[in-house]
Amino acid sequence: MAVLLEEIVQSVEMWLSLLRRQKAEQYVDPDLDPVLLVPGIAGSIMKAVDSGNGKEERVWVRILGADYKCRSKLWSRYDPSTGKTVSLDPNSTIVVPEDRFGLYAIDLLDPDLIIGRDCVYYYHDMIVEMIKWGFQEGKTLFGFGYDFRQSNRLPETLERLAAKLELVYNASGGKKISIISHSMGGLLVKCFMSLHSDIFEKYVKNWIAIAAPFQGAPGYVTSTFLNGMSFVEGWEQNFFISKWSMHQLLIECPSIYELMGCLDFHWQHVPALEIWREKLDSDGNSHLILESYSPKESIEIFKEALSRNNVNYDGKSIPLPFNLEILKWANETREVLSSAKVPSQVKFYNIYGTNLETPHSVCYGSEETPVTDLQELPFCQPSYVCVDGDGTVPTESAKADGLNAEARIGVPGEHRGILCDHHVFRILKHWLKADSDPYYNPINDYVILPTAFEMESHKEKGLQVTSLKEEWEIISEDQVDQDNMADTKPMVSSISVSQVGDNHSPRAEACATVIVHPQNEGKQHVELNAVSVSVDA
Repeated sequence: MAVLLEEIVQSVEMWLSLLRRQKAEQYVDPDLDPVLLVPGIAGSIMKAVDSGNGKEERVWVRILGADYKCRSKLWSRYDPSTGKTVSLDPNSTIVVPEDRFGLYAIDLLDPDLIIGRDCVYYYHDMIVEMIKWGFQEGKTLFGFGYDFRQSNRLPETLERLAAKLELVYNASGGKKISIISHSMGGLLVKCFMSLHSDIFEKYVKNWIAIAAPFQGAPGYVTSTFLNGMSFVEGWEQNFFISKWSMHQLLIECPSIYELMGCLDFHWQHVPALEIWREKLDSDGNSHLILESYSPKESIEIFKEALSRNNVNYDGKSIPLPFNLEILKWANETREVLSSAKVPSQVKFYNIYGTNLETPHSVCYGSEETPVTDLQELPFCQPSYVCVDGDGTVPTESAKADGLNAEARIGVPGEHRGILCDHHVFRILKHWLKADSDPYYNPINDYVILPTAFEMESHKEKGLQVTSLKEEWEIISEDQVDQDNMADTKPMVSSISVSQVGDNHSPRAEACATVIVHPQNEGKQHVELNAVSVSVDA
């Protein structure tokens, strides 16, 4: 339902832009400070380089042949002596491309995909938007991709980030940097800030964290350990890496262990692993009980459930149990994160997602079909107890950054989708000081200035009703004959959008009225009034 209203708002904003003649040349604002974009888990293109002939091939992300390349090139084992996870393929090295000043690796994760390519967008929409604001690739806009399998405090990754900060600082003429991180990228930046605060303070002006799991993503990680995860949803998932292959990849990745729910955080509701079990009493009678395990107690369940987990690689069976060595490393990472402080000269901002059902506790089995063997858990379909969040990270976790923040703002949105939310864009534009003359573009020589935004939602007779009101003013130097404007009436148009219901989403309809008032003294007022209705699921 909210998606339909979002489509209407975006359509109107695009139409307003087309009311004025656009010029083809790119606007570059020389006064902007540089920005470095840091993605989250699975948010960087990775290539395998053949050690024999130096040939490169993209192994993440790809749709065609994805599962085979994941198993042959990305499956890995953790080395406790270095804290690094190393690919099983001895003849390949995993690298992240640096094309387009690091932006290529975090923009469109499968450039070959034509149909449905929005499922592999990462920072794409944000990059496009920031270029409109006057940012320029290689001058004021850069990206930092990394091997997301590794720990967020792996020295090799932190050394690369230090070198990138120095490069960006020098390329922009000695201007300090604004870092925008997403998801697990926030943990990477926080580890760097904790371990290299002097370098951080030297080069960084602002850090904006978006949807960061500061206290973990307990529901997401619990089900990932036992069942794997899907990077894309919908029909594209049939061509992508299977959940089982992702499971076998992530079980040896320190990064996923570092996303476990924080043990010493004071959760409003402690995340739990619940299992319906059938027990026999002393008389041999059967009883059903719902066992509940805290995050610390869940570790014993993971150990038992994954005790026989293995993969067949190159004709050899390799055991992949729950890795206690990685867990130990991850607990030490949590200590690094908890000791981080924002340097006095740096401003920190936090944007977190809200309004979506987000897995928090995970339940296996039911009263009708209890779990009889813990080693069956990887083959069971879990159910969830949800809390408010972005669908992946609970709001409670994302808000609890433990830092001195200039602002914390909740935005309704999905974990990855929040990166293309136009309200987030407005917030970033303000924080990055890309709107010193609000919404002004000197090439187009006009302003589209949002002046009001209201949204209200309620339930009525089994229906979910959401109403939205938004207003803009177009400010321009265009001269209009005021004598001929006297009898001019407002122009009224209508827009309607519908969504056919299916097993995954209810039927929904939205309609809107757009009123464009006559120009008066260089200003033209535009009103949008919209309402959407859907069956309350």
